[in-house]
Amino acid sequence: MARFDMPLAELERYAPEVAEPADFDDFWASSIAESRSAAREPEWASADTPLRGIQVRDVVFSGYAGDPIRAWLLLPKETDGPLPAVVEFVGYGGGRGLPHERLAWVTAGYAHFIMDTRGQGSAWGGGGATEDPHGAGPAFPGYMTRGIMDPATYYYRRVFIDAVRAVDVVRELPEVDAGRIAVAGGSQGGGITLAAAALSEGVVAALPEVPFLCDFERAVGLTDAAPYSEIANYLRVHRDAVSTVFRTLAYFDGVNMAKRATAPALFSVGLMDPITPPSTVYAAYNRYAGEKEIVVYPFNEHEGGAPHHWPRQAEFLAAHLAGGAAR
Repeated sequence: MARFDMPLAELERYAPEVAEPADFDDFWASSIAESRSAAREPEWASADTPLRGIQVRDVVFSGYAGDPIRAWLLLPKETDGPLPAVVEFVGYGGGRGLPHERLAWVTAGYAHFIMDTRGQGSAWGGGGATEDPHGAGPAFPGYMTRGIMDPATYYYRRVFIDAVRAVDVVRELPEVDAGRIAVAGGSQGGGITLAAAALSEGVVAALPEVPFLCDFERAVGLTDAAPYSEIANYLRVHRDAVSTVFRTLAYFDGVNMAKRATAPALFSVGLMDPITPPSTVYAAYNRYAGEKEIVVYPFNEHEGGAPHHWPRQAEFLAAHLAGGAAR
């Protein structure tokens, strides 16, 4: 796909003022507190896999409203003291997959926690295993418009709180150094990463790759690619709901999350990306409150740097997690 967004020089200056509800912080503080009060002790079980060089644990922890959320915890077979950890969130339609799909961080010496995304996990990869037990009003197929008429019922309220709870759980692990926890993810996982960095305590690095869920109003009007097109299709039918929908989305916009995130962050962007248009990535990047870097892939679409980007991330974490991976 040819470039369709702003020139790079304009992208580097693009820092829109996204509408921010007056009760934004109270909304999230009360939502998180309610779910923490409903939490139960996580359940851990050793997973039977052919992998011999690492430990694999099948995890069930309490997310939004105490709902059971599945995850994998991958640990090196032998460790020397508490490990730095990477908490990963996955892209749209995917789930936690299978343990052998994600071996890079654990083989580099990190504890790696991969959170399932509730209700997803049937579009690609090794699948998911977490239900979303909460209903919603009329919605366009997909996840983007579920409960969208009210921030209290919107689907991503549940997902973002699941992410905060995942960080809570990892922070309490005896195998993990609570002072060296990073959050990471691409596309939808990148948007969740920004939310986790903004709403969680103790995150010391963030790796949002080609982040989705940023600058909603621009994205929905700029690209006809899914998943943003789900919102446009919904509004094509619910013509009188435009202001209500975008008011809801303001509570979840990665730009507003980025303004509250202070951990050092490494972003990435593809300048030909039709799914998360470059300007929407820069909208969050330019508003990000912490130390930040962005890696630009001028001729790539939504794959961004693909496997070439991980070494950049590993170098970044080694510099920001007090020596990086365990010896």
